[in-house]
Amino acid sequence: MGYDHMQAGVSGVPPVDARPKLLDEVRARMRLKHYSLRTEQAYLYWIRRYIHANGKRHPRTLDGKAVETFLTRLATDDHVAPSTQNQALSAILFLYREVLALKLPWMKDVVRAKRAPKLPVVLSRAEVERLLEQFSGRDWLMAGLLYGSGLRLMECLRLRIKDVDFARTEITIRDGKGGKDRRTVLPARLSSALRLQVDAVRTLHAEELSRGFGEVALPHALARKYPGATRSLDWQYLFPASRRSIDPRDGRIKRHHLDENVLQRAVHRAAKRAGIDKPVTPHTLRHSFATHLLEAGADIRTIQELLGHKDVATTQIYTHVLNRGAGGVLSPLDR
Repeated sequence: MGYDHMQAGVSGVPPVDARPKLLDEVRARMRLKHYSLRTEQAYLYWIRRYIHANGKRHPRTLDGKAVETFLTRLATDDHVAPSTQNQALSAILFLYREVLALKLPWMKDVVRAKRAPKLPVVLSRAEVERLLEQFSGRDWLMAGLLYGSGLRLMECLRLRIKDVDFARTEITIRDGKGGKDRRTVLPARLSSALRLQVDAVRTLHAEELSRGFGEVALPHALARKYPGATRSLDWQYLFPASRRSIDPRDGRIKRHHLDENVLQRAVHRAAKRAGIDKPVTPHTLRHSFATHLLEAGADIRTIQELLGHKDVATTQIYTHVLNRGAGGVLSPLDR
C-alpha cells in the first residue's frame, strides 16, 4: 500500500507536503531498527498529521505544548480511542528521539491516555462450534487456529511453512507482539487440514518458480544473509495472498500473506449466520481459547506462555470472565 493512500487511525487528512526529506529519514530509521511495515505506515501517517496540524512547521521548532495540544484535539475533536492516541504519541516521540535526536525535557508533562479495563467478549463452547460450522476450507482452518492455538489475527496470517511442527504438534510464533518468539499448541483436529494447506502452498510455489517468481519477504536482514531463502518453500507464508505485489521495501515482486480484512469479514459474516448476538471479531476466538483453557483447569502461567503475555496480570483478566475473583469465592461461613 502506498504511503499517500494509507489510512491509519482517523482518515480524511489531505495530502501534505510535510518535508519529504524528513519523512524519508523517519522511514530509513525505522527500517534500520527493523520496525514492521504496518508500524512504519502508521508512524508516518501520524507524523504527517502532526506537522499538518501545526501549520507545516518543522518539528524542531515545536515543543511539548504543541504535542499536548495535538493529542488533546485527537481525543476531544476526533474522539479517537486511547490506544490510537497513544500510537500517535509513540510516533511523535520516535520522530524526536530517534530521528531528530532531541532531548525532551517537556516529556514529563505529556501524559499518555489510559484505557479503562474492560472484560473481553468470550464465546461459549457451543457458540464456538456454531461459529466454526459456518466456515469452510481455508477460512475454517484460520478460524480454527485462532481458537485452537490462541493466535492473534496477524500471528495467524504471518505463519510460515517452517513454523508448523507436525511431529511435536507445535506452532512457533516468530517475532510476535513485543518482538518475542513463543510456541503454542497445534490442535490435532486441524492437523489434516494444515497438511493439505502446506501441500497447496507447495504446488503454488512450484508454479511460481517455474514462471520466474516465488520470492517472499524475509524479516530483518535475513535476505542478505541467506539470499536463497527468499525462494525457499520453508519461508513461504502458510496463507499466501491471491496475487503477487510489489514489496515497498525493495521494489521486487513477491507474494505476501493474505490480507487481514479477508478473515475479519469472514468472521463477521459467520457470526451473523450463526445467530450470535455478541460483537465477534477474530480476537474473540483468542479470548475464548484462554477462557476455555482456564475453565478446564489449565494453569494460568501456562496460559500466559501460550498467549505470549508479558505480564501474568494481563492473563488474569480471564479469571474475571469466569467470576473467579471475589465474587467466585465461597465464604468459609457458608461452608
